[in-house]
Amino acid sequence: MGRAEAAIALLVLVLLAASLTWLARRYALHRQLVDQPGERRSHHVATPRGGGIAIVLTVLLATLAAAFCFPAAAPRLIVFAVGLLLVAGIGWWDDHRPLPALWRLLVHMLAGALLAGLAWQATGNLLQAVLVFLVATALVNLWNFMDGINGIASSQAVVAALGLAAVMPAPYAFAPLALAAACLGFLPFNFPRARIFMGDVGSGALGYLLAAFVALASVATDINWLALLVPLMAFLVDAGFTLLSRMLSGQRWMEPHTQHVYQRAVKAGASHTRVTGVYILLGFSGSAVLVAIASLPSLQQGGVAVAWGGLLACLWGVMRVRLRNH
Repeated sequence: MGRAEAAIALLVLVLLAASLTWLARRYALHRQLVDQPGERRSHHVATPRGGGIAIVLTVLLATLAAAFCFPAAAPRLIVFAVGLLLVAGIGWWDDHRPLPALWRLLVHMLAGALLAGLAWQATGNLLQAVLVFLVATALVNLWNFMDGINGIASSQAVVAALGLAAVMPAPYAFAPLALAAACLGFLPFNFPRARIFMGDVGSGALGYLLAAFVALASVATDINWLALLVPLMAFLVDAGFTLLSRMLSGQRWMEPHTQHVYQRAVKAGASHTRVTGVYILLGFSGSAVLVAIASLPSLQQGGVAVAWGGLLACLWGVMRVRLRNH
């Protein structure tokens, strides 16, 4: 596929995702799938949810097209699609009728195991397969935790996908670009004003997809695993350290809350647009760091990744102290 054809295909995916989001909003309003404002939420207006199904369907259609264009890769693409359907399906169910957290986690682990199996089959490296499983299970849940204000989850997926695409060879790079296109079709309905929320069907799927593309990049390139996580680091730090602090303080960490730094910033008076914009800047910075270090030796890549994570962790700590009363 040439650059012109790829550009046209990506534009089609943007328009498809936008159309499907519009339909998802009509469906949510018809079924009264609406998130009400509350103490543990960061919005103040009742808003329909479940718009992330548009991203899922767009990526699935792109996967079907890829399987048609590359028949040799079709079995692996089918396994990937099954994992996506599992994560999105349990999220769609939860959007309609809330499920116990353990059930969702078991499905997420099953999807992660499918990705891990693909990594093992591609590399024969058991350690890499275990890493894929852990990263996939973690990202599915962390992306759900971080989907709490307008535009933040989908915009971070866009910048992370662009960063991963920039260091991947063709045709592999088209996979994260397809995700970025699908998110760009959804984003105008969710940012700066939210006319529909992504819902669990979308947030969990984004975590799964980004884990899949990190795994794909680890197979298609020689880049250090830690370096591949740099574009995701803003979310990993905020979600990870907030989760750890809740666990250490004895709180019920699986319950909804508004203790992430991005949520505290909104409670302190910052607008959704401003806070999401800061995270977009951090995401683009992380993607730029990944591109800059991609040609370095693996050990140096890992060192820079650890330093970047440490910098963001320090920033998280400073903001946590400044926003401790919110």
